Amino acid sequence: MIRHYGVTSMRNSGLIRQFVLGSGLALGLGLAVPGQAAEDTIKIGVLHSLSGTMAISETTLKDTILMLVDEQNKKGGLLGKKLEAVVVDPASNWPLFAEKARELLEKDKVAAVFGCWTSVSRKSVLPVFEELNGLLFYPVQYEGEESSKNVFYTGAAPNQQAIPAVDYLMDLGVKRWVLAGTDYVYPRTTNKILEAYLKLKGVADADILINYTPFGHSDWQSIVSDIKKFGSAGKKTAVVSTINGDANVPFYKELGNQGISAENIPVVAFSVGEEELSGIDTKPLVGHLAAWNYFMSVDTPENAAFIQTWHDFIKNPKRVTNDPMEAHYIGFNLWVQAVEKAGTTDTDKVEQAIIGLETPNLTGGIAKMLPNHHITKPVLIGEIQDDGQFAVVWETEGTVPGDAWSDYLPGSKDLEADWTTPIKCGNYNTLTKTCLGASAP
Repeated sequence: MIRHYGVTSMRNSGLIRQFVLGSGLALGLGLAVPGQAAEDTIKIGVLHSLSGTMAISETTLKDTILMLVDEQNKKGGLLGKKLEAVVVDPASNWPLFAEKARELLEKDKVAAVFGCWTSVSRKSVLPVFEELNGLLFYPVQYEGEESSKNVFYTGAAPNQQAIPAVDYLMDLGVKRWVLAGTDYVYPRTTNKILEAYLKLKGVADADILINYTPFGHSDWQSIVSDIKKFGSAGKKTAVVSTINGDANVPFYKELGNQGISAENIPVVAFSVGEEELSGIDTKPLVGHLAAWNYFMSVDTPENAAFIQTWHDFIKNPKRVTNDPMEAHYIGFNLWVQAVEKAGTTDTDKVEQAIIGLETPNLTGGIAKMLPNHHITKPVLIGEIQDDGQFAVVWETEGTVPGDAWSDYLPGSKDLEADWTTPIKCGNYNTLTKTCLGASAP
């Protein structure tokens, strides 16, 4: 059962196609049983951009939640009720994210919200969730330096993506580093952590080049030229990319235009997956890298079943899967378990019930919700193939626990997040034994 609210105009026919497809599926699944009252359903919010610069990434996440709701309803729903997805479009507009979040919690009375991509959108809605005591499941890698009682971070923290990726490149002999990102909180904070880490490893200031561009940036000629020049100093150079959204398309095209290949200056991306590559010619990009916790190409029974379910639901065998989809899969399944364990959708009871719960991931391991509201994840490095998929070239032996606070920033290394008794705090100072900010009641 699905409702769509507040969807604004699309920017291109591809997004229109995706939205119409999603809406059509919604109509097919959302027919109410005659005589069924609203209170007979459990509502969940879907807070993803279906238009604007981030729609290229977020529309698929909306579809993923609709699929998971459909699958759960086929199993009989939850607590004897059907699930109802309430879909809103914050349109890549960060203040609108907060407005739509408030609407979902106050007007629609949703039990939980699955949404956001950028950290600026998450930061925008965070005060709303804390004020109204709602639950947000956030499915995308982020910069860390946060742990809220009202948020579950099912994407990667820096120690589950950025740091292992840099270690991998160092093992390949990289000595010079371009930290290229979109100009907002996630790239800036992640690069601050990476810069501190690189210097700790002995990298000189002169061997680090940092560059930021606005959302939707399209003219990459001079920037890529600067990267090419920086990489011509006789030291092995790599680009660590925190570029987000549709700006990735012209960025990768310009790399190809200027002859930058993985052999001379490899790029490792943290926000480019199968979905972003599906609309461009990947042949010039073969060999460039991405660091994620899941790739569609992973060969496990769990992943094969997930892909089949996705293709059956979306009715398009060409649609790809990606890492944030897996994060939503994990988060949704943990939420369902927590509600069943608590016997209620009450926020406080679900928040406590979910800690320590486990569910299979799609790479053959187990995801566990930790007391800091992060999960355990494997780390994978994938190499772009000419078909737009990734070949896994490196992975951790097991799962890595997500760390809310970086060990490499002076203001963070002494902080700990633990939402269980007796601490119940998202930023507990282990030296002073005090909670620096809001804690659970």
